[in-house]
Amino acid sequence: MILSLLLAGAAGFQDIAALDAAVTAFTGRPVGVEGGARSPVDARLKLSQCPTVALSWRTEMHDAVVVTCSSPQWRIFVPVLAVPKPAAEPRPIPVAAARVEPVIRRGDPVVIEAGSDGFSITREGVAMADAAPGAHFLVRIDSSRQPVQAVALASGRATLPGWAE
Repeated sequence: MILSLLLAGAAGFQDIAALDAAVTAFTGRPVGVEGGARSPVDARLKLSQCPTVALSWRTEMHDAVVVTCSSPQWRIFVPVLAVPKPAAEPRPIPVAAARVEPVIRRGDPVVIEAGSDGFSITREGVAMADAAPGAHFLVRIDSSRQPVQAVALASGRATLPGWAE
């Protein structure tokens, strides 16, 4: 929307009151009211006179009005008071969000199993963290090596990531 601002301010500066009027016309709401500018444009601004300004919303959320002058070039943002959204209806908590108790506890002995038809490997270690079924955790195989990442299956049982049970 382009508005022609014919009112010139003192000493060759833009009339700030005219900018406030333009923002009010653009939003359809007065200053200080929901949907309108939060406050008047700061009167201390010394913007060069602009014969025509363009106004647009900063985002689709209508959180600020952008006032732009193309010649001379300047741009200001005027914050808008948010219109409160209606309260959302309560939603049930999804089952997946419910807390699942760990099947492996830190310090538990764990057997890591991996394999397929005709091939399997197991290794014993100690869990370094609690883990619920399907959760990744670290297992210390022996003290001289780096821990191994595993996926909890059941109490005392785990597999390597990428291997199905």
